[in-house]
Amino acid sequence: MGSPANDVPAEQIILRWDSTASEDARVRMIFEGDRDEIDRYLHAVDQIQRSMDNTTLSEDESKKVNNTIQIAMARLEDEFRNILITNSTPIETESLTDSISSNPLTPRTSSCHSPDNNERNNKRDIEAVARISSASFTERKTYVSCRSMNSIREQDLIPQESVSDLRCIAKRMITAGYFRECVQVYGSVRKSVVDGSFKKLGVEKLSIGDIQRLEWDSLNAKIGRWIRAAKVCIRVLFASEKKLCKQIFKDLGSAAADDACFMETVKGPATQLFNFAEAISISRRSPEKLFKILDLHDSLLDLLSDIDNVFDSKPAESIRVQSTEILSRLAEAARGMLSEFENAVLREPSRVPVPGGTIHPLTRYVMNYISLISDYKITLGGLIVSNPSTGSRNSGDSPTGPEIDFSEHEEQSPLALHLIWIIAILQFNLEGKSKHYKDNSLAYLFIMNNVHYIVQKIKGSQELREMIGDHYLRTLTRIFRQAATNHQRATWIGVLHCLRDQGLHSTGSFSSGVSKSALRERFKSFNAIFDEVHRTQALWLVPDEQLREELRISILEKLIPAYRSFLGRFRNHISDNYIKYTVEDLENAVLQDLFEGYAVSQHSRRRSQ
Repeated sequence: MGSPANDVPAEQIILRWDSTASEDARVRMIFEGDRDEIDRYLHAVDQIQRSMDNTTLSEDESKKVNNTIQIAMARLEDEFRNILITNSTPIETESLTDSISSNPLTPRTSSCHSPDNNERNNKRDIEAVARISSASFTERKTYVSCRSMNSIREQDLIPQESVSDLRCIAKRMITAGYFRECVQVYGSVRKSVVDGSFKKLGVEKLSIGDIQRLEWDSLNAKIGRWIRAAKVCIRVLFASEKKLCKQIFKDLGSAAADDACFMETVKGPATQLFNFAEAISISRRSPEKLFKILDLHDSLLDLLSDIDNVFDSKPAESIRVQSTEILSRLAEAARGMLSEFENAVLREPSRVPVPGGTIHPLTRYVMNYISLISDYKITLGGLIVSNPSTGSRNSGDSPTGPEIDFSEHEEQSPLALHLIWIIAILQFNLEGKSKHYKDNSLAYLFIMNNVHYIVQKIKGSQELREMIGDHYLRTLTRIFRQAATNHQRATWIGVLHCLRDQGLHSTGSFSSGVSKSALRERFKSFNAIFDEVHRTQALWLVPDEQLREELRISILEKLIPAYRSFLGRFRNHISDNYIKYTVEDLENAVLQDLFEGYAVSQHSRRRSQ
């Protein structure tokens, strides 16, 4: 650093830049001038500061030196502020949030199971079920690391030359005992910059109470914004502010000068940021929140080591503690929400039978929910460490629940056991709903449809199938096949009963021929019963095409041989007027009309178009 001119005392140089006494000093800034002028002023301040240590100064000289120092510090404070303001602009958050992607969790979208028309039409029937957000089922999330935002990315917030000037000024202010003033100026300027960046990230200034009063749909969107914002704040915004504080204040005077300045700058936004997550972690638990809670948990867990690095000082200890406590509460909330979901499935109260015995909306929702749970198996696998508690099902205020022997699944994880338990209580609930059908055959069809849907959902997800296991999958398969068998027996035993020989032969000592009147009545009965079954079961619905075809073929395998044999034995004994159906007619009626969910006449017209 160059020396001032010998003929210009340090005091005079400082007084020349006294903005209270000079118009020129008020409109000009030293650090916007040439380098020699800057060095000259700093050297003058150093000289005055050294003179303060001179024990031979008289009282008047000491007052004069102190006055000069005050003038110098006021000037340096103005210069410090001006450099900060001139070089401070909010971080460009758009490009950073774009690198995370428009989805809160750097996603990924893979096709999920979109509700079909029947599901949408019947959704109103099960409002009591845990009110699972349909949005959760139209998009399934998976985690893909975002290379640009998966670690701390400090940015240079101020040009290096200006950083050096700020450090030179801070050093002299701290040496002169103006540490607090320096920190206050720094904090006031940088706080406004951080606030500007924070606001652009879309994090609203809401109290914990405000957040807890928000409707879930609104809160759901805010959680997504928070996850994006938190990554930028911790890994870029706050980390860069910490870097700047160290560049300016590290090793100047107090050992914690840089930490104090950093917390002065970011404490407000950091508190606001973490208060949002805290409010979510202590909010009312309900099953539809589970997956956003897990997103929030995973994001915070991913950030935890970076939070510890950025907020590693004693003044920042409260931030570290708060983030750890929030993570713990989010984990507990997730466990509670899974339990709430289990109870909601067990207690779902709808009693109105779904038309045609098709898949109940509860079945779709529960299986979609379970599929999403399997997507989060890594997270939940670490959070769910206990087996499902099934004892409450026998308590006085709870409906009786299913009996399941978990000893058969000893090798499976606690989370897998919870999924098996949810499916078991779903099946138990469906059994109860089937009893509201007046027609036993339709009740069996309802069970067949719903358990078959459960099996197909499990088979359609490799992760879910691995978790549930083939043993329980075989149990479910047996259940829907037995329901299909029971449906056929309940329906067709009456039809096939008409095709027996008993009661058709004349009796007496002189005759063993066919009784034509009995045969006429037998064909009338067959035609009437088949017409009724045909008309009724055309309105019933088996939505799975393959299952529908298998059921029809199974019916034909019993019906057609019996009918063909009956016609062969008795056709010559009766007028064609009584034979309403040919074998081909029966085949067509079964293959084209049964389980389509349409009235026969309407369905026939639809096919002929």
